[in-house]
Amino acid sequence: MGVTGPIRVVVAKPGLDGHDRGAKVIARALRDAGMEVIYTGLHQTPEQIVDTAIQEDADAIGLSILSGAHNTLFAKVIELLREREAEDIKVFGGGIIPEADIPPLKELGVAELFTPGATTTEIVSWVNTHVRQPAQA
Repeated sequence: MGVTGPIRVVVAKPGLDGHDRGAKVIARALRDAGMEVIYTGLHQTPEQIVDTAIQEDADAIGLSILSGAHNTLFAKVIELLREREAEDIKVFGGGIIPEADIPPLKELGVAELFTPGATTTEIVSWVNTHVRQPAQA
């Protein structure tokens, strides 16, 4: 994977959740910060999201989950990335995620989680700092 050009992020709304305003706000903020954003739209399956990320040569996947199914959906996306040998794609997310669920999700391999109240500035800054870091020699 090349390390030149803008960071590429797939922003996705997995599952049955029909609220995409937050995802669109994040997609726009990342785009405004110079990243390439591929927004998948509503009701994507983890398989569709991972396929898109691999086809688009994405550096990261940002999931927006408000439905309460975050544990299942994040786990499935990470499992599929492993199966497809695409673990270099960082997974981060946001939405309504209870504090107690954050440590287990991070143990699964979710790079970062943003809960309601996180600013677009914080999220853009995190992506700029943590996505596509040069490998440590």
